[in-house]
Amino acid sequence: MTVTTDEPLTPVRARWIGALSAATLGMSIAVLTPIQVLLPLQVESIDPAAKVANLGWITTVAALVSIVVCPVAGALSDRTRSRFGRRRPWILGSGLLCAAGLAALGGQQTIIGVAIAWVVVQTGTNAMYAALSACVPDRVPVRQRGLVSAFIGLPLPLSLILGSFLVTKVVPGQAAGYLLLAGILLVLILPLVLDRSDRPIPDGEPLPALGTQLRGMVTGLLGSPDLLWAFGCRFGIQLANAVGTLYLLYYLRDVVHDPDPAGAVFVLIVLYTAGILLTSVPAGRWSDRSGKRKPYVIVSSVAVAAAMVVLGVGESWTSALVAAGLLGAGYGVYIAVDNALITQVLPSAGDRARDLGVVNLANTAPQAVAPAVAAGVISISGGYLWLYLLAAASALLGALLIRPVRAVR
Repeated sequence: MTVTTDEPLTPVRARWIGALSAATLGMSIAVLTPIQVLLPLQVESIDPAAKVANLGWITTVAALVSIVVCPVAGALSDRTRSRFGRRRPWILGSGLLCAAGLAALGGQQTIIGVAIAWVVVQTGTNAMYAALSACVPDRVPVRQRGLVSAFIGLPLPLSLILGSFLVTKVVPGQAAGYLLLAGILLVLILPLVLDRSDRPIPDGEPLPALGTQLRGMVTGLLGSPDLLWAFGCRFGIQLANAVGTLYLLYYLRDVVHDPDPAGAVFVLIVLYTAGILLTSVPAGRWSDRSGKRKPYVIVSSVAVAAAMVVLGVGESWTSALVAAGLLGAGYGVYIAVDNALITQVLPSAGDRARDLGVVNLANTAPQAVAPAVAAGVISISGGYLWLYLLAAASALLGALLIRPVRAVR
């Protein structure tokens, strides 16, 4: 074992957890706020009649690019020789790229221009994700990973509520909104970029050939049944989330007939966030203390499925409020425990960022699949009921797929 692949034993401090959480918040704000608010409104303003189809193919193309970027960037991060460490150069570089894409996105007046700029944003955020996610197995002992995963999972809902509030209430202009997100991203990654605990690869430590490492993206996943099952579980739950939330703004406008759908999305995000805050940290602590991960993932999957059923069957503002709270509670448990579980079934300590980049396909691939599925279901059924029932079935499938994992209880 070498210094860069030893399993960490020293607990991380609150300051480092805060820096990682801040960077994750910046990344989440940069990518999720546009998806929830700015991007749908921008696409609609350019071509209102084809808003569903255009939003679908834009997010699909960006997701397909992300599928390649994340594992490749992770592999390059694993083998980066720098006195600044393996992760920090990639966090800074990808942050600058993402910020540039956001700045460009604000001035686009064509669908093609929006698509190109959004691909740049997704490229930057996925390269950053590969480096940020590897920081957990690099630095955090197994007995602390549930708690740390909970704290780095909290930026997801916080980014939705904070980002939506800023771009709808504080800086409602399109170009100004995108520039604000870019600035927030760069400020929030600074504490982690300036942290000096990222260990560099020793000069004498041999590295595998890049081709071998890249081929390992496939063989590492296929050769590890536990990782493959965990990948399938994450794919199912994230597909449910993507299918269920991608067209939420349009659902509120076309089905619920809310006069202010953007404002309504913000209210739902507040409830969603409250649910996550109530369950995430306690679930992470309980999981660490019990040493169990799978029961928490199963319970969270069932809660996500139930929320989707409520949303689809209810088709009212009241049912949307109930579904948001239930979805937040279930997803809070999921984000606290799933990340910890994944880090415990990685096949290679020396290829953490690469393998986590591959696992991230379970986050990005649903974004590529969901638009086509959602557009097809909506056009065939003429509504959103079957779309949300499909999302519920996907979440339940995720619960089933986690059961065969053997290395984690």
